[in-house]
Amino acid sequence: MSDVYVVGIDMIKFMKAGSGPAVELLGAQAALMALDDCGLKIQDMEALYCGNLGQAGAMVGQRVLQQIGQTGIPVVNCANACATGATAFREGWMAIKAGVYDTVLAVGVEKMGGGLLGGGGGGGGIPKEGLLGSMTMPAVFAEAGQEHARKYGTTFEQFAKVSVKNHHHSTLNPKAMYQIETPLETVMGAEMIAYPNTKLMCSVNVDGSAAAVLMSEKKVKALGLMKRAVRVKASVLTSDPWQERDLVMPDVNTCTRLAAKKAYEMAGVSAQDINLVELHDCFATAEILHYENLGLCGDGEAGHMIDSGATALGGKVPVNVSGGLLSKGHPLGATGIANVYEVATHLRGEAGKRQVANARLGMTHVIGLGSACAIHILEKVA
Repeated sequence: MSDVYVVGIDMIKFMKAGSGPAVELLGAQAALMALDDCGLKIQDMEALYCGNLGQAGAMVGQRVLQQIGQTGIPVVNCANACATGATAFREGWMAIKAGVYDTVLAVGVEKMGGGLLGGGGGGGGIPKEGLLGSMTMPAVFAEAGQEHARKYGTTFEQFAKVSVKNHHHSTLNPKAMYQIETPLETVMGAEMIAYPNTKLMCSVNVDGSAAAVLMSEKKVKALGLMKRAVRVKASVLTSDPWQERDLVMPDVNTCTRLAAKKAYEMAGVSAQDINLVELHDCFATAEILHYENLGLCGDGEAGHMIDSGATALGGKVPVNVSGGLLSKGHPLGATGIANVYEVATHLRGEAGKRQVANARLGMTHVIGLGSACAIHILEKVA
């Protein structure tokens, strides 16, 4: 099976929810940017994989093609909660791995509404109230943070430091929605949404899109595109396995641990080999949990990890140098590909002021409760 490479990738600057143009125009903009990044045209694409949660209507992928060229290629539309964009990217990766295509386009796009993350869709029969508190996303990750605090003594201040770090990183990213410093006192003193997450510790609803051109090794070499190509070393998608446990709150950990294990095995690397990570910081508490779920530190060590500066730019393994979902923004269908864009930009050495030095291996992670966890490990080639 062929190795798969990212040869073209880009994202638009994320913008205030509801302020952007129609969803097909948002998606078309990112698609054209990704094509320009590798000097190709829509006529060179053999298939399109489009990630969108469907809030803007059906068949978004076909509507994107109406804007940039209806060439008759197959279109696959994907919806997988917060893992939607990563799922579209992975579907393209799988098609090339299987030898069906040599060159495909993956697009993730979303127009978001206001209000709570996950509050706008049908629950599929899931009750609004769980056995312990609300089933809204702020409450779910508040509960998960409180459980981590109970087990390991993690403090409100340590959770808040995640937001301070990511908002600082965003000041170096011109494509982030917000580029504002938020000192610790400001984060901790902001409006409380669900303890221990204040408003500045919650992800930002935005309109956004990102796109990637994926290609087989044979085609990359034939077109002379290897210099800026980034190899996809691992692509993994998991869901929650059945567990015999008391249903107190949703499990936000297990499918990530399962995906991480599979991804490291597929790539032939360990967590200690990773140079930077874009992980799913839908809330500040989530980032702390995922340090441990991804094996970046041992269980119970995440509080110390944020205190030490290891996950800040210049640290041992910088996390969410883009600003993360907390500051860059979280357009659900686009997030997975936007994360790949950030890591690929560092591996190419093109990240400017936020460049992670000597980056050779990067990881992206998204989790959609329901559940879906997608992890990609990317490698510098040239």
